[in-house]
Amino acid sequence: MRTIYNWRTFSLEAVVVLFALLFAFPLYLTVINAFKSYDQVVLATISLPQKLDLSNFMTVWKQIKFPTAFMNSLIITVCSVSGILLFSSMTAYKLVRSPGWLSSVIFFTVLSAMIVPFQTMMIPLVKVAKDMHLINSIPGIIAVYLGFGTSMALFLFHGFIKGIPLELEDSAKIDGCSPIGVFFRIVFPLLTPITVSVAILKTLQIWNDFLLPLLMLSGKNNQTIPLSYFIYFGEYVNQWHLALAAVVLSVLPVLILYLFSQKYIIQGIMTGAIKG
Repeated sequence: MRTIYNWRTFSLEAVVVLFALLFAFPLYLTVINAFKSYDQVVLATISLPQKLDLSNFMTVWKQIKFPTAFMNSLIITVCSVSGILLFSSMTAYKLVRSPGWLSSVIFFTVLSAMIVPFQTMMIPLVKVAKDMHLINSIPGIIAVYLGFGTSMALFLFHGFIKGIPLELEDSAKIDGCSPIGVFFRIVFPLLTPITVSVAILKTLQIWNDFLLPLLMLSGKNNQTIPLSYFIYFGEYVNQWHLALAAVVLSVLPVLILYLFSQKYIIQGIMTGAIKG
């Protein structure tokens, strides 16, 4: 029995390692080719660079105005994620603490937006955004992200809040705490795992998004990072060495954030899904 158990354990670990290598391989190619010239990328894609040449990063920094694109991405991501966390958590709290048919209808109506593909709404979205003067506007795209990012966040917060005992809130109310105070002083601090999970997932989605900024941000000074380095992909020639250098620069902030927060992501998603 012990031999069978060891064999199963070894097989499982081997599969995990294999999948880890498969997922890490594209990242490996991206990083090593960011330090190569165009010819080296084409002729020796898999091999390590002969030297750590930072010229690609310097070129990208100047050509796409990386500091401007970075600040645009940062402002859009921070404002959008903050709004999603605030509105979704408060809405989920109200729906959970006000059970009834109306709360159920609102909850499932919001969740139904998750099954509608974004591509089916692109043309109406652009038309409505244009009529409301939201095109080529950073506040405009933030407003759109707030609308599209609410469904999944509401679902996760809704499931997590169900596990918070009502006795904690009742004690705070007896002490004279207002409903808003109960939420921000008692409930919201207990939502830290799911809040971090939603924040990371939405940060990854919004930071790396290309399609919505392409539809709404036409001015060069308003471009995000994924939109700015699209200039390296032409009809006949792709400047892979510069594009990959731009990808590395754009991935670093999110990668660092994810590495420090991954335990909260797993904990929050598992708890929210099970209790939901």
